Amino acid sequence: MPFWNKELETLPRQKLEELQFARLKRVLTRVYQKVPHYRKKFQDAGVNPSKLKSLEDIKCFPFTTKEDLFVDYPYGLLTVTPEKVIRLHTSSGTTGKPKAIFFSKKDINNSAELIARCLVMTGATKGDILQNSMTYGLFTGAFVMHYGAEKVGILVIPAGPGNTERQINLMKDFGTTILHITPSYALYVASVLYEKGIDPRKELKLKRAYLGAEPYSEETRKKIENMLGIDIYNCYGLTEMNGPGVGFECPYKEGLHIWEDNFLMEIINPETGAPLPDGEIGELVLTTLNREAMPLIRYRTRDLTRIISEPCKCGRTHRRISRILGRSDDMFIVKGVNIFPQQIEQVLMGIKGVAQNYQIVLESYDEMIVKVEIDRELFDGKIEKLIKLKEEIVEKIRSATMVKPKVELLEPGTLPVSEGKAKRVIDKRTI
Repeated sequence: MPFWNKELETLPRQKLEELQFARLKRVLTRVYQKVPHYRKKFQDAGVNPSKLKSLEDIKCFPFTTKEDLFVDYPYGLLTVTPEKVIRLHTSSGTTGKPKAIFFSKKDINNSAELIARCLVMTGATKGDILQNSMTYGLFTGAFVMHYGAEKVGILVIPAGPGNTERQINLMKDFGTTILHITPSYALYVASVLYEKGIDPRKELKLKRAYLGAEPYSEETRKKIENMLGIDIYNCYGLTEMNGPGVGFECPYKEGLHIWEDNFLMEIINPETGAPLPDGEIGELVLTTLNREAMPLIRYRTRDLTRIISEPCKCGRTHRRISRILGRSDDMFIVKGVNIFPQQIEQVLMGIKGVAQNYQIVLESYDEMIVKVEIDRELFDGKIEKLIKLKEEIVEKIRSATMVKPKVELLEPGTLPVSEGKAKRVIDKRTI
């Protein structure tokens, strides 16, 4: 099993928790002394970093939410002078302004270091060629992966998303072995390859892909693996923490290792905020332990998962989380039933004849329309096939969600193609 930093990646749990505690006390003290917003929050909650006795005491400190990032916007949460900041990244916000996250030189180097751990963990080496098909710009995904791959010594092709014809030519001309890409765009690229009669197993050198930036189901992973003949690894991150590389799958793919020397993780009840034990599904809360410019304390990610505390066969001691089930704020309600988009995706990607693209349209609180692209050969004039497929989709979605949808079967290419984050739900009830 290859390691980038074996000492830290396999640190005994007691030593790892001692390191976490030392870093937690340091970061709480820094934000208390240097960030008026945090000092007031701590004082209002009746807590003080000097009283911290154990990691468990973090539960006494207040949460940070996305709304906090707009208080004293944009520089109010910095613990360093603006002169020490060398990078700004943003994530979409709900107020019309983006969530601004600042990085110092140390933060940039550290984020690349964590990506290097992830890549080497999956078997990547200096001989690989990584085609980075994530968006370069204010989004963190492309840059953080780029720097981490370069740290390992991997040749990086900064392709960015879109222009699928060019993406394929780059893969063919330069022998791309690794893709960094969103799941929805990976599905589209795979479908274009097949439409062009290109066999990726014979005509490309792809070995693996890192998928992130949007939740996706295990069925989608298997579909992409089968279409491209490659190994898919789930990558977890968010701009507020570092971007990609907060968590990553090892070759055993039994959850994503969270780098606990850099992040303290908790699982809470998303409704009450109460802590939940390891193994129970809830909202992931993260505290940055090693960030210089803009530490965040108990940040509510809104991502739903569970902590896997059992030791991993790969030998790494950092605990894992299960695949992200969805976001608590992605959930929608139809006929009084809570539904996550991934429930629909899980059903669709497991049905033979369903193509790569789909969309959920909500026009009322009593009706869910699922628009599904299906394989072109099914439009052969035999209506019986279409009726049978439609009935299968309706029944399997009803069984998974307890809501009977209205299903529309579409030819490939009918729905908008996603080259970045896919917009799977169109909620006309809020328009």
